Amino acid sequence: MDSKQIYLRFLNLIHALDNQDAVQTMDLDAKKLLEVIAVHHAQEKPLTVTDAMALKSIASPATIHRKLDQLREFGMIDMVFEGKNRRTKFLVPTPAAHDYFEQVGKAMQIAVAQA
Repeated sequence: MDSKQIYLRFLNLIHALDNQDAVQTMDLDAKKLLEVIAVHHAQEKPLTVTDAMALKSIASPATIHRKLDQLREFGMIDMVFEGKNRRTKFLVPTPAAHDYFEQVGKAMQIAVAQA
């Protein structure tokens, strides 16, 4: 099976995940923002709200602000303080986000295993 077929199989499996509560209501901008937040957190370089607002490749600052609120309402991210600095909020994925990425990872493994 070629790479294209593996990717299309993966997309098919991902669309099955989209029927979950929080995932179902997230649009593509919110998913992309969640992915960026998770990657930065995994690299132990968590994004601040200010950093996220500067992600113009995803959306405008106003849209990103709305998406951050949505992700927080969906239980996918938390905004936390570190140390004594109470002005800087860091964005961290929640256990619900980790569960979502675990399911995406399993879908990827299935798609590759079926190749």
